[in-house]
Amino acid sequence: MVRIFVVYDTKYGNTKLVAGKIVEGINEIGGLETTISDVKEVDLERLADYDAILIGAPAHFGAPTRTITKFIDKLGKLDLKAKWTAVFDTYLKEDFEKAVKKMEIRINEKVPKIKQIVPGLSIKVNGMKGPIAEGELPECIDFGMKIATQLKI
Repeated sequence: MVRIFVVYDTKYGNTKLVAGKIVEGINEIGGLETTISDVKEVDLERLADYDAILIGAPAHFGAPTRTITKFIDKLGKLDLKAKWTAVFDTYLKEDFEKAVKKMEIRINEKVPKIKQIVPGLSIKVNGMKGPIAEGELPECIDFGMKIATQLKI
């Protein structure tokens, strides 16, 4: 069975909500095992046996949080069996897709053997503390379904 680890950083709970909806989409396809965790609670050694690692962060001035950046750097030092990755972020206003692109670039640099499943997802948040903008949560479910479909091929 394909195993997927979803890790996120969050301050106000918006990115955690997005991560949960992505897992919901993965589970709709079925036949895959998912684990979800806040980055601050991840045991890096547990990641070695996963087939895919999804990484999410709030955009902070157009970049992922330092916590997620450091997490990506640590992934590069592990002997991962993971073959696939995908990233997602939550953003305000003009930060659209900037953190996603920076995470994708950093993963390519630090963990070159891991490949991108699908292009990253950016989800708009209304205001610093949220909530998620109307109509965005279904995109998270679709994102999860796309990932699951690709991994089942």
